[in-house]
Amino acid sequence: MLTLHTWTTPNGRKIPIMLEELGLEYNILTVDISKGEQFKPEFLALSPNNKIPAIVETDNDGNSFSIFESGAILTYLAEKTGKLLPAAGPERYKVLEWLHWQIGGLGPMLGQLGFFAIRSEQKSTLAIDHFVEEADRLLGVMDKQLSKHSYIAGEAYSIADIACYPWAVGVLDKLKPALGDRVASKPHLLRWLDLIGARPAVQRGMALPKVD
Repeated sequence: MLTLHTWTTPNGRKIPIMLEELGLEYNILTVDISKGEQFKPEFLALSPNNKIPAIVETDNDGNSFSIFESGAILTYLAEKTGKLLPAAGPERYKVLEWLHWQIGGLGPMLGQLGFFAIRSEQKSTLAIDHFVEEADRLLGVMDKQLSKHSYIAGEAYSIADIACYPWAVGVLDKLKPALGDRVASKPHLLRWLDLIGARPAVQRGMALPKVD
């Protein structure tokens, strides 16, 4: 049995999407980061970096192990099931390229933009301008890639799409005041957002975890 520890953030919703796509049985335990629950000792035992998500897999004999970091979890689940990540060859490494691109670039830069432009009470024009420019550049990288391929890593839906979608879709919502019409000028990105967003498993995953 899989137990997912997560919250309602872009990183936190990658794994529910993946689990829904795979049709695996799992439980969800919420980690309310607004209340500091990520610092509780029991969660730090699973995720020493005090970040969600984390998963615990328990076998029929009661033996369990945990994995933290969304990219590692996506890779593990893909390899466990043989789905959404090619087993070998160039196609595998294209998926991993774009997975790591999201982890190292898209997510952190959009996250910083969200902090400086939206959440921070003190506004820094220099910081906002810097992260708007970098966010626009990264979204342009996506748009160019998607002008050549149906999906982010090629012609097949993969964990790279799952990793990127919760971050990219947020651009059309919370970060739109900062980015203005920059997203509207990226038609291939918009096509991809509609394509991924229409998947039933993505819709279910984006609604999880359900909180009051």
